[in-house]
Formats: sequence, structure tokens, C-alpha cells
Amino acid sequence: MKTIQSIFTGLLAVVMLAGCGGGSFKKTKGGLLYKIISDDKGKKIAHGKFFELQFGETKFTGAGKDTLLSDPTNVMSQIVPLDSLQLPPDYYAIFAQIRKGDSIIIRQSADSIIKSSQGNVPPFIKKGGFIVSSFKVLDVLDTKEDAEKANIAIMERARTRDSIRGIEQTKKDDKVIAEYLAKNKITATKTALGVYVETIAPGAGEKPAAGQQVSVKYTGMNLEGNKFDSNVDTSFGHIDPYTFVIGQQGSIAGFEDAVKQLSKGGKIKAYIPSALGYGAQGSPPRIKANEILLFEIELLDITTPKPQPTAPPAPQGGKQ
Repeated sequence: MKTIQSIFTGLLAVVMLAGCGGGSFKKTKGGLLYKIISDDKGKKIAHGKFFELQFGETKFTGAGKDTLLSDPTNVMSQIVPLDSLQLPPDYYAIFAQIRKGDSIIIRQSADSIIKSSQGNVPPFIKKGGFIVSSFKVLDVLDTKEDAEKANIAIMERARTRDSIRGIEQTKKDDKVIAEYLAKNKITATKTALGVYVETIAPGAGEKPAAGQQVSVKYTGMNLEGNKFDSNVDTSFGHIDPYTFVIGQQGSIAGFEDAVKQLSKGGKIKAYIPSALGYGAQGSPPRIKANEILLFEIELLDITTPKPQPTAPPAPQGGKQ
């Protein structure tokens, strides 16, 4: 999780959230323009207290079309201490004034960003423009215990949200894979977990079980055929067989599930939905968020690891 310092200094350097609005702005000593929109009825913050902050979005506003820098869709709220040692001075000065329910709009000139970063900024940031960010104060909390309870509630909401989104993404991925197979006249069997397996060569013998070690050759790509890893293609710099133990999370869930469908010598193509791959995070830069994966897999061998010798018990006292 990002630290409080990194969130707000990141905003200074060009990362965060938006919305502008009419009326005048005040200015901090450091030159940040800000506006607090309040009905003056909510609980007021005090030094040493905590507040729950919801990020809005951040835009670069300049000549021509605005550029969206951060969208709040995937950003959960965060508990922030009103502490001058943890907040940058300009942000401490702003948030020391807040009440529960307030909205805050912060503008920083592109000129000051360019100057402070010695010109090392993204090309869309031009002189004369502004980074415009918005925030909402959801709650003001008195004690560390209250803050911890609120943080647990935030995490629970995030897990519920991610679970719902995961179900929705799985349905979407399943439809995309099914349509891809139909379009390309590919016959594949769907596993109970949700991986589609196209058999190239069946192999012979038993299939691997939990606790057994497998050795495989593989090539991973997206549905467009762009490879992201392989121990067959020498351009990826590693050609040794990939080994892992079934049931010990030695690979992504979809890859292990596909291997479990194989007998020794078998070859398949496995179409893996994103939830069984790298999910909403992806694995940048080669694997995008929510990307469906296609693996060509050959099972070279199945072995049962020998149990590790147990160390003799330590003496319990007296001469041995």
C-alpha cells in the first residue's frame, strides 16, 4: 500500500485525481491553489486525529483537450492522520481546515511542476496549464482505534467490490474465449475451474496429483499471438524445463489447472481467463490488466519428491 507521503508528493509530481468548479481559490505558502467546499456543519478535524479521504480524479487542464491522469473507479478511500510529520506542509495546511463531508479541489500550476522537476515531466504537461485534483472527506475519526476499525471496513468493502468485479470479468472472459474458439473452429474442453483445454497430443499414463512434481515446456501468449514468455523460444533466454509441485502455488492457478489435465508426453493449448492468470493487475509491461492468456504446454515428466529426512529430536537433558 502507498504511504501517505507518497500519495501527496506523488500528486505534486503528477499523479492523482479532478474536477474544477467556479469561485475563487486560496493559496498555501508553497503556492498550491485550493478550494474547500463546505456547509460548515460536519465534525471538524484536529491535529492528531484521523480522516477518511476519498480521491476523485486528477486532470491536466491546459490549452486544448484535458488529459485524465487518474480515475477514481478503482481507488478505495484511505485513512489519513492529520500529522505534520506525515503530510507535506501544503497539504497539512489545507486538511487542517476540513470537516466531515467537505470536498476539496486543489490546483497546481504546470509551471511550478516543470520548475521543481527540472523539466522531467510527461509531454502532455505544458506551461500555462494546471493539475486539478478533487477529494472528499467521508469521515473524521478521533482515535487510532476508530481509524483501525474504519480501515478494516474499507478493506472489507474493497474485497467485496473486487469479488463482484472478478465474477463479472470471469463471465466476460468466458464469452470472449468461447467466441474465439468458435471463430477459429477449435475444439476445447472447459475444466471445472474455467480453463479451456485444446488437446494436441494426449500423452499416456496417470495425470499429476497434488504433491507430485511436474516438468513442462511452455510458451505463453495473448489471443493475438504476441508471446510474453517461453522456455521453448530461445529469444526469451531460458530453455530449461519449468518444474513445480502441484498444489503448492508454484504457478498461476490457470496454468496449474491446465497441467493437471495432462498425462506424461501430452501437449495442449490452454485458454486461461484473466482471473486464473494475472487478474486486474496484469504483469506489466507484457501482460495487460484482465488479459486472457494462451499457453502451449508439453508435460515432460511427473515425479514424486522424496520426503525430507526428519531431524532427530534434541536431547531433553542429562548425558547422552
